[in-house]
Amino acid sequence: MAKIIPFKAVRPTRDKVSLVAARSYQSYTKEQLESRLRDNPFSFLQIVNPGYRYDKEISGEARYNLVRNRYLEFKEDDIFVQDNTACFYVYKIVDRDKQEFNGIVAAASAEDYEKDIIKKHEDTIEYREIIFKEYLKTVGFNAEPVLLTYPDNNIIAKIIENTQKHRAEFEFTTTYRDTHYLWKVEDKKTIAIISAEFEKMKTIYIADGHHRSASSYLLYKDLKDANPDHHGDENYNFFMSYLLPESDLRIHEFNRIVKDLNGLSREEFLIQLDTIYRIENRGLHPYKPSKKHHFSMYLDGEFYSLYLRKTSYDIETSLDALDSQILYKTILKPILGIEDLRNDHRISYINGKKDIVNIKSSVDSGEYVVGFGMVPVDIEEMKQIADDGLKMPPKSTFIEPKLRSGVTIYEF
Repeated sequence: MAKIIPFKAVRPTRDKVSLVAARSYQSYTKEQLESRLRDNPFSFLQIVNPGYRYDKEISGEARYNLVRNRYLEFKEDDIFVQDNTACFYVYKIVDRDKQEFNGIVAAASAEDYEKDIIKKHEDTIEYREIIFKEYLKTVGFNAEPVLLTYPDNNIIAKIIENTQKHRAEFEFTTTYRDTHYLWKVEDKKTIAIISAEFEKMKTIYIADGHHRSASSYLLYKDLKDANPDHHGDENYNFFMSYLLPESDLRIHEFNRIVKDLNGLSREEFLIQLDTIYRIENRGLHPYKPSKKHHFSMYLDGEFYSLYLRKTSYDIETSLDALDSQILYKTILKPILGIEDLRNDHRISYINGKKDIVNIKSSVDSGEYVVGFGMVPVDIEEMKQIADDGLKMPPKSTFIEPKLRSGVTIYEF
């Protein structure tokens, strides 16, 4: 029942792709961004940062129009070319830790998003959805796929495996030491088989890219309403996605660090914790939890293990059982007074790929007072929360792979 279709991607030429591909521009430091814009005229960052040419910060509609202009210039200069026929694109990433990700870049249906065939597990912020929708409406393209995940499928896996036996259209390694490969799937019979396999799936899940998919859905509604001849197969009915089998998805936790104890002394804080958790002082020995409902804490130069007391917390929904929700409901909100996990400047997050010692370093620096670690969400938890129509707290998952912008582009 999931509608997944091929499309005619706009792509960098083989000799330029390694220069064009870029991480999300928000992930660069100011110095890194400056360096790439200064030294690499082919970077996709040149398109999404059009004010660099004028040494000026440009925002809003003026920026969107300049992004569109830069994109068209890349096409005019044959840095980007468009495929002549609609294809699926087998995409493989081998990251610096030798993790492999093998999936398919395709177009997913905005109507499936509306009907909850494409399921969500994260809340989105309305004003960000609207801003990005207006951006998409002006620029006319998706440049970074939404990461979707689907149940492992032997037929699709075999197609991916067989496709990868041939020479890749692209093979490049980034300065971050991730290697990327792309193959075109042009055979009509193979395309039909892939589409048919996805059509058998009752649901697929957003792993990463909730705001991008929500904005694409809003764009679909706007353009559909504005088109008296709408018939359902226009490009705006779909958005670019990278579909990855569940077994390839990597989910890490986000650990929490907090700047103060909300006016409590160390002893008062520990006494309040003791009503909800069994606490053990681990001293200088770094402690990383290995079970659900177990947490690590670093406070005042020492590590602690926190085990949730079963009698002190009621679990009535799949969300209640989520460790990031438990931490929020038992410590962050009632004891530390943090209600808004997105906007409260007293709390920050460290992704779980980094060592637990990063929590220690942040607290020892004096900028933070206490840090908490937890085990990652697993795929079944994520799916259950989405199936139940619930939403995880912000920063509950750090999901890999992280995709590059500008490798495949979907126009509408």
